[in-house]
Amino acid sequence: MHELSLTQTLIDTVITLAAGQPVQRVVLEIGELAAILPDSMAFCFAACRAHTPLAETVLDIVIQPGRGRCRACGHEQAMEFPYGLCQHCDSPSLAIVAGQDLVIQTIVLQSMEMEPCVPPAAAPMAPNPASPI
Repeated sequence: MHELSLTQTLIDTVITLAAGQPVQRVVLEIGELAAILPDSMAFCFAACRAHTPLAETVLDIVIQPGRGRCRACGHEQAMEFPYGLCQHCDSPSLAIVAGQDLVIQTIVLQSMEMEPCVPPAAAPMAPNPASPI
């Protein structure tokens, strides 16, 4: 049950991002193809938040639908499983383009709302035109 370790990391991350402020609500996006059970995450969150600054925090889970693109013809389609056939050309070569993420969408503090929560290491960086590379 990897949801337990994911939940513990989620709690640690939210506590860090909240910087000591009380958190009312966390909105977590779970991809349909992420191999994470939303009900298990909710259960683990309820159990793990006790005796932390998030003891009264509500967890809202949003499911991100799975989507795939056919490598053969480029057709994009909904996916419920991380495998399947292209609905257009029957190719088994589908690339997953959405639905594998686990993202903290929103953290609602008692005094304000922070959105979105992108860790600095994951934030896209624009190229520096002055860089010699």
